[in-house]
Amino acid sequence: MPTSATAAPASGPAINRALLLFFPALQLFQLVVLPVWLLPRDAAWGWLLLVPVLLSNGWWAFIHDAIHGSLFQDKAANRLAGRLNAILYGAAFDLLRWGHLLHHAYNRTARDRTEVYVAGQDDRPRFAADYYFRLFGGLYLFEVLGALIHLLPRTLILRASRRPGGAHNVVEIVTGKLLQPATLRAVRIDGASVLALHALAFALYGEHAWMLLLALAGRALLISLVDNAFHYATPLDDTRFGRNLVLPAWASALVLHFNLHGAHHLRPNLPWWALPAYHRQSGAGFQQGWFAALFAQLRGPIEERRLRG
Repeated sequence: MPTSATAAPASGPAINRALLLFFPALQLFQLVVLPVWLLPRDAAWGWLLLVPVLLSNGWWAFIHDAIHGSLFQDKAANRLAGRLNAILYGAAFDLLRWGHLLHHAYNRTARDRTEVYVAGQDDRPRFAADYYFRLFGGLYLFEVLGALIHLLPRTLILRASRRPGGAHNVVEIVTGKLLQPATLRAVRIDGASVLALHALAFALYGEHAWMLLLALAGRALLISLVDNAFHYATPLDDTRFGRNLVLPAWASALVLHFNLHGAHHLRPNLPWWALPAYHRQSGAGFQQGWFAALFAQLRGPIEERRLRG
């Protein structure tokens, strides 16, 4: 079975320019064109919502390259592309950016190990409930709510961050980054844009609003389910470790080679189209299949001492 797709390095920037047109156009089709022109003719057109849902992880990978500054060489163009796509995605770009960059900084430490609990310190039933909620869509919901919370006054933002915050996550660290004046202005613009755009979309869908809600739930599920699959049950305290997961060439291309996550953690600033060549040269191989890794997470939380042993 082919395990990765290859893209000639020279074609990578050209593909990114095409994707910069494709992904926003696909989302505008979902949010505006479909409810205004197609659904009034026949509700069966709603099945087309499966297309943006199934492409959710590839779209996130595109935004992810903007987070690392590797989408375009021009910094302003890179940031503009990231913010535009993040708003259509439903979140503030800087919130996604700092959340992900801190993942690289704290990966598999006490602040970033989603499935690991400490016996005698964490209440396992509550921890498990939180874990499965995050796994089945909660992560994406937190990203959306995070953008909206930052529309509130600073004192309320700080209060909201203290409740879920602590030494077991990066919530308060992210909040500190986002409360810098220039960053907070950008986050509030993004958050207000997310709110206005999606309020308009739900209004346009009218009686078919449940279709859009299901599509967003599908996106939430796919984004949340894939997020920690590369790290579940992996050794603790190795911030650079991640699994490379087997996918057929065409599927690897669809997710912009995000399955080569171990390679990405070793060279986080490499653009997506350069990952296959680097992965081959590194000889790191593959540690698990894509779907095997996704389903392994269903086993639930893991006690810390099991991973220490």
